[in-house]
Amino acid sequence: MGEQLMVRTSVLGGEAGYRSTLGGSVPPWRLSVLGGALAVLIALTAAYAEPGLVVGAAVLVLAWALTQPTKHGSILDRAVARRRRRDKLRDGTVYYQPFEAEDWEALAAQSRARSRKVRAAAVRQAAAVRETPDGADGMGWLERRPEQPGIAYHGPRGEQPYLSVAFEVSGQLRGLESEAATDGAAAKWGRFLYRFGDTDAPARMVQTVTRVLPPDLARHQAWMLEQLDPDVPIELAASYDELVHLVDQSTMIQRHFVAVRWPLTGPFYRAAERYGPGKEGWRRLMAEEVRSVRSALRAAGHEKVEPLTAARLAAVILHMQDPSRPIDRVHDADPERIGVKSRDEYAAHVVEAIDPVTGEARQWWHRTMRIRAQDMATIERSSMWLTPLLSRTDDGTLRTVSINCWMVPASQARTFARLDRTRDQADAVARSSRGRIDSEEGGVRLTAVQRRARDLAPGNQNAGVEWVAHVTITARSREQLARACRSLGEVVRRDLGVEGALEWLDTYQSAASGCTWPIARGLKPPSIKTRDKATDALAGHGAKEAL
Repeated sequence: MGEQLMVRTSVLGGEAGYRSTLGGSVPPWRLSVLGGALAVLIALTAAYAEPGLVVGAAVLVLAWALTQPTKHGSILDRAVARRRRRDKLRDGTVYYQPFEAEDWEALAAQSRARSRKVRAAAVRQAAAVRETPDGADGMGWLERRPEQPGIAYHGPRGEQPYLSVAFEVSGQLRGLESEAATDGAAAKWGRFLYRFGDTDAPARMVQTVTRVLPPDLARHQAWMLEQLDPDVPIELAASYDELVHLVDQSTMIQRHFVAVRWPLTGPFYRAAERYGPGKEGWRRLMAEEVRSVRSALRAAGHEKVEPLTAARLAAVILHMQDPSRPIDRVHDADPERIGVKSRDEYAAHVVEAIDPVTGEARQWWHRTMRIRAQDMATIERSSMWLTPLLSRTDDGTLRTVSINCWMVPASQARTFARLDRTRDQADAVARSSRGRIDSEEGGVRLTAVQRRARDLAPGNQNAGVEWVAHVTITARSREQLARACRSLGEVVRRDLGVEGALEWLDTYQSAASGCTWPIARGLKPPSIKTRDKATDALAGHGAKEAL
């Protein structure tokens, strides 16, 4: 008997946000609201005795009810969403119109009209005219020259600026592979991510994007025309072309992209200064970083790794908004014009497009869901846990799956793992001392944090990670999108083990679409603890004479 291979598994649930001081992983904002309500209760009781106690208790109960999570979000969440929708309708920002100088001049003329109604309408229309779509708000270019890796600059409102580069990759696995090969690929990917967990690493986030779509026949047809015998009967050639299109209607393929994010923070600026002053130093550093990431992706098992030029990235973004446009159509893609006319409905991002083949007007309906670690059931999963999400697309819709991983230095992640393990063990001991039976979820969570502590032990070359996944469904109509969303919900709950509420990013679906474009968006950088900030301050910036 040969040695039996063990499938490599991980526990994804129960690792989000780390344990709070009060136990569990209650969001800090909710703790703040409940803490404020409790302070009001104490103050009113001290000032007005029993009447104050009654009023304060009512305030505390109201705060708890408003912030209590449900399958449709809390009451406060729903109120904020309705307010956001009303504001966007009032301001006219539910619409997006790519910037055109002629249209802008016409609106400027209307804004000077005598009629107040005409001026108000011009202001609302002007709110829709923007240089970039909401999903790529604040995006520009550091490097957009042809045949050079496109380096995008991002300055989204309310976020830290950063640079990003997208790579098209072949995928680690091709065809049927053994469990050993699958686990080996997962281990290689872990080593690839580890390089971004260094405290001095300029890049800190990696985004993987998989697009499930019908095959693009352009390359196959070009190959057929090159290989076709000029003497072949026209009927035979037409029959072959018909067969290719028939196969196209019943098959789906996957296109894979990896985007890397370089936050414009101290480590990046210090590294760029060694390459030259200003933006020239940035470009030289990024050229070195792109070569390094490309080499690391190949070492991780991707045979094909190609950094996207600015035009190719623009073509991918345009395709993801308008799938009737081929994903590889680059000849007319302008990096400065990456938006398609659209509107933002309550639960959908609707794109108004023109079919490039037939010239007919067409609509594409997009809806994006977010999956966070705290939504996952605390169970063991293999490295193929996302397969149902990528393979079951027989309803004619398209799916794009994006996973953002922000790497946390091993020393910081090790501290959190140690604290979480201590609190989980203390909770288990407390339950046992009170004669209570520990829950199955608590046992798996404790096992998971023990495994996490072992993985983060010095010498194991592992880093911590904060992650979030986004899934965008694309359909041709509202009805088809509604059916696809219900189908996706079943897959997510049944096969992925999501137990929390399905978090559709409604009321800002146009911005949410950008979370599944290969531009490294959708994940807020984890907050740095005070102790880590102090340690970094004590470390200084290193000697200027150092290489």
